[in-house]
Amino acid sequence: MISRRAFLAGAAVGVAQPLGAAEDTLAIGAARAGLIFGASIDASAFDNPAYLDLYRRETQMYVTDVALKFDWLRPAEDVWNFDPADRIVAAARAEGKLVRGHTLVWNDNAPAWLKKLSNREIERVFDEHIDRVASRYAGALHSWDVVNEPFWPMDRRIGGWRDGPWFSAMGPAYVERAFRRVAAVDPKVKLTLNEAQCDNDGDWGRSIRPLLAGLVDRLQHAGAPVHAIGLQSHLQPKFPRDYADFARYIAGFGAKGLEIYISEFDVDDSVLPDAPEERDAAVASLAGEFLLQALAVPAVRLVTTWQLSDRYSWYRGLPGNRANGARFPARPLPFDDRFRSKPMRAAVLNALEKRAADLRRLKP
Repeated sequence: MISRRAFLAGAAVGVAQPLGAAEDTLAIGAARAGLIFGASIDASAFDNPAYLDLYRRETQMYVTDVALKFDWLRPAEDVWNFDPADRIVAAARAEGKLVRGHTLVWNDNAPAWLKKLSNREIERVFDEHIDRVASRYAGALHSWDVVNEPFWPMDRRIGGWRDGPWFSAMGPAYVERAFRRVAAVDPKVKLTLNEAQCDNDGDWGRSIRPLLAGLVDRLQHAGAPVHAIGLQSHLQPKFPRDYADFARYIAGFGAKGLEIYISEFDVDDSVLPDAPEERDAAVASLAGEFLLQALAVPAVRLVTTWQLSDRYSWYRGLPGNRANGARFPARPLPFDDRFRSKPMRAAVLNALEKRAADLRRLKP
């Protein structure tokens, strides 16, 4: 077990924490804390045996990353590319891992062919897509991100909705329609409404929080089958933060009988110091600060990072981001480019141990 003293010492000097034979993995720490720990995974892991071994050791769950996003799955109307997702599901089954599907419905990144259709045709594709994809993986998934990021106030639609083909064709009703349709196909999978930005305490995050809460209230009032709320938690140091207030906010969903998933966890380090050691320490500090608050909420049942190794982080592909440069590659995850443990991993383990200790105190 990594002690608090050892964690703080490691974070202070920014050294990568070596993996000892008896050291807890993130999966073990999560299980002891009554949680599931997972990470998104794509072909990069299957092309690198050492990276796949990291998933096997450290996670309890694989998340499909881009494999089931509409634009990746259906680059053309008559093309269905299930091979990457099938491979993830098969690998998870072979390793005894859970699988989380991401994502059935998202208004962003719609392929050009979809945008050319009439509203009636878009509705037909919507229903067809949900039926075919959800039925293919029925019984194989722990949970689905049924609708991803329904809100984006910068699109300036009334109600703060994210614009896109599904919203343009059906308005806000597309959300409930999606949840009911998936439940009809796969009644046992946990259905998740996944949203971004709520972790930041700036105007952006503050504007989305009440919109998400209001949508959840309306869905529950209508009897829609929503089981969990996903909070992406791509932490951004450039924004104000009040993680204690965020914890109070998400606890409100728990009070409504919903599970809470920290669904795409990482830290955008693009505004942090250039020196890798300093950045690693700052990333660990922010990650630990966030998780110590969020994991104190009993309804939080799942933490998944977006990939495991810095080498494969989505931040490295962002155009115009400092993290995309060769000199300052992003370091937002628990493991570095060579799959060595970083201070962020120790911070996550520390937060998991704190929750586990709290659970032990609560037992009669």
